Amino acid sequence: MIGRILKLSACLAPLVLAVGCAGTKPAPYDYTAFKAAKPRSILVLPPLNNSPEVNAGNSVYAQVTYPLAEAGYYVLPVALVNETFKQNGMTTSADIHQLPTAKLQEIFGADAGMYITINKYGSTYTVLDSVVVVAAEAKLVDLKSGTVLWTGAASASSNEGGNNNTGGLIGALVAAAVKQVINSTTDQSHPVAGVASTRLLSAGLNNGMLYGPRSVNYQKQ
Repeated sequence: MIGRILKLSACLAPLVLAVGCAGTKPAPYDYTAFKAAKPRSILVLPPLNNSPEVNAGNSVYAQVTYPLAEAGYYVLPVALVNETFKQNGMTTSADIHQLPTAKLQEIFGADAGMYITINKYGSTYTVLDSVVVVAAEAKLVDLKSGTVLWTGAASASSNEGGNNNTGGLIGALVAAAVKQVINSTTDQSHPVAGVASTRLLSAGLNNGMLYGPRSVNYQKQ
């Protein structure tokens, strides 16, 4: 009976995958406001962390400037931005995200602000596996007008390459135990967060960020 169920599942999996992909294709993003604003510089605010991992915000914050700079924008140094907030008594991301956009523009002089929310960060443990998942969403806001120019979401997983274990059930249990030990003693989420940040904020992707004025692709979009 179990063998029949497994065979049936294997046969149905490609069909389910095909139907799912066909039905979840996102509609083209409306870049009208983005193109009209033409932001040149971006202020990245400390991410809002909705995950239980206390280090999630710092991990993501340390890696978000790279894809934006590669996209062709001037990104204010996050260390300087964070220190400026601290000197003004703003120590929590929730409070910082509530600041008026005009005030942020007055203080930092940036054209747009990037608001990031972390929804998942860390390891998920099951009997046969241990998977690190990082998921985040972002919105780019014109700091002068408060207009939302772009929104996006992305995620990354340590298990995206699939499970190539050929040792059967015992092999899977041993591999899961080893991964749990590694994940509990080191921050395996940090590199995964880098992948998620790149997917979230890189330009040229489907419904992703537009290229900035420092990019050679700026005039081609």
